Amino acid sequence: MTIKGRAAATRSATDRIRCKHVRDPASPSDGTRFLVDGLWPRGVRKEDVHVSAWLRDVAPSDELRRWFGHDPERWSGFRRRYFAELDERRDALEPLRAAARDGVVTLVFGSREREHNNAVALAQYLRRRLPRRRRT
Repeated sequence: MTIKGRAAATRSATDRIRCKHVRDPASPSDGTRFLVDGLWPRGVRKEDVHVSAWLRDVAPSDELRRWFGHDPERWSGFRRRYFAELDERRDALEPLRAAARDGVVTLVFGSREREHNNAVALAQYLRRRLPRRRRT
């Protein structure tokens, strides 16, 4: 295991998975950045996003996205349904898992709603499923 890999293994899942709005400036502390929306954010040029990849397949289905509509009252139901969708698409999550093994991952989103969006839900999903911090 590399030194970078060892450092990542001792970092908790909470420390390794972060969320950031597409208009927030990128920084070296973001680690590997992935856009996790199904639709490209409005008014944002692709060259301004600074992501390693656009992972459309980890975004919620169009049906679920429309149903949710970023309504905080539907947050619990959205997360439950979205997590079920993610359970069916485990292969689509592999780039995120691999990047998290090596360091910090930042999930980039375009929603104006910063607390109730698919990136926040995806971060919660990943944190629950990534290996726990090693004890020394």
